[in-house]
Amino acid sequence: MNILALDTSMGACSAAVLRATDSTRRLHTLQAEMARGHAEALMPMVEEVLAEAEIDACDLDLIAATTGPGSFTGVRIAIAAARGLALVTKAQLYGTDSLTVMARAARLAGLEPKGPFAVAVDARRDMLYLGLYDETGSKLEGPLLITPDDAAGLLPETLRVAVGNGAQSLCEAAAARGRKIESELPSLQPSAAALAEIALERGAASAIVRPLYLRPPDAKPQAPALERR
Repeated sequence: MNILALDTSMGACSAAVLRATDSTRRLHTLQAEMARGHAEALMPMVEEVLAEAEIDACDLDLIAATTGPGSFTGVRIAIAAARGLALVTKAQLYGTDSLTVMARAARLAGLEPKGPFAVAVDARRDMLYLGLYDETGSKLEGPLLITPDDAAGLLPETLRVAVGNGAQSLCEAAAARGRKIESELPSLQPSAAALAEIALERGAASAIVRPLYLRPPDAKPQAPALERR
């Protein structure tokens, strides 16, 4: 199976091609941290990883994208690219949430929790995006948009570690409740490489791949001129 995975949901832009047979796996990936510019960076990355994998877009079987939560604009970029490429290539589509991809990325980065762990991302306005996972990275709960204090109240008794740039806030809220939790991997981002692995394991297309927004956009349409008079 040839899988193209795309992520632009948060503070990085990445693309990966995973070529898998019954006996081999070849992964080609590019990732760059960036606050903005995902739309301009993504397609050149796609072209480069396809060239490294020595395949054409028409050889793809599955195209995967992170669906959010994350940046309102960023989430849409990878999904729009995946949909467009799937339309042209006839490849199937797969999508999953950004926090589940981060949970897999944490394990690829060497995290070996002895029990459940949390993925916590700063959602601004004193809120977190929260996901809870077992030691294998399988989802227990989330994604949620939640205050650090409410998040601390949801943590399983055996949870001892949190990852992501919101992990420290979660740890502080847990400490206020008498819980000790370690913060690790504060710069963790979703990655296309982790997404490609998940897509291969799931082995099935998603019925619908659309953005997962846990809050409305900050920008609001202006009232028509006549209404303002």
